[in-house]
Amino acid sequence: MREDIRRVQQSMEREGYVTDRATATAVYLAVTLRKPLLIEGHPGVGKTEVAKVLARMLDTELIRLQCYEGLDVTTALYEWNYPKQILHIKLDEGSGHSLHDKEAVIFSESFLLERPLLRAIRNEERSPVLLVDEVDRSDEEFEAFLLEVLSDYQVTIPEIGTVRATHPPHVVLTSNRTRELSEALRRRCLYLWVEYPALEKELSIVLAKVPGIDEHLARELTAVVQGTRRLKLTKTPGVAETLDWAHALVALAATRLDDEIVAETLGCFLKDESDIRRLTDELATRGVAALAAEGAAAG
Repeated sequence: MREDIRRVQQSMEREGYVTDRATATAVYLAVTLRKPLLIEGHPGVGKTEVAKVLARMLDTELIRLQCYEGLDVTTALYEWNYPKQILHIKLDEGSGHSLHDKEAVIFSESFLLERPLLRAIRNEERSPVLLVDEVDRSDEEFEAFLLEVLSDYQVTIPEIGTVRATHPPHVVLTSNRTRELSEALRRRCLYLWVEYPALEKELSIVLAKVPGIDEHLARELTAVVQGTRRLKLTKTPGVAETLDWAHALVALAATRLDDEIVAETLGCFLKDESDIRRLTDELATRGVAALAAEGAAAG
């Protein structure tokens, strides 16, 4: 089993996801036990990427349900193609077909619009990876419905009947913890918390994801981000912001960091005006070298 987990970790890293043993173990168990994997953590730490990498590892389809406030069952499961139904009714006028026959036609497969949940359940070739992204942004009613679907991997469409999964999807749910999820959903899932990476791990991510970056520059910018995370900011930069900054510095042909280039590119990894002012004051007082040194020591 330990060898299997090592292979999962190697496979994830071949797909460009620098990971650790705990994450590889969670992915291995989710696939082996066929249980949903709930991943929580700060924004931008790579939660969504786990599902994308898993789909590539399994050579299967990734189906993404992006959650948001007000998401309802029809948007996530299925809808009827109303314009097509209306057009068919108009074209069928005067045909002599009974109302029962007309309803049977317009509420048939050809008028059904699959949404992510139904599409994941009805996949007939192989188990897809279903990514339920930012599930904490949906409301409690939708969460309860989702729990029901994940329990049996089947749904009932009144006009067609019950649809059961022949190849149940591998399910990954992500949450930024904007609200607390129900205990029922948590019990249904395996759980993984993704923390901000330590310096060496984040450096490895930058080197893997940003081709052509100077290694010294990569270490400097990673240390600065690590130091920045120790400040009390409104929006702490995640790994995604570190990569944005790294790509920007490569585009600017930078090889070293100094106070000027950091000040000019703060918007690449800070996304709040008060945070930019805070770090600008910090740099004016201490300089980028001191911030990097603090980040390197903490990492």
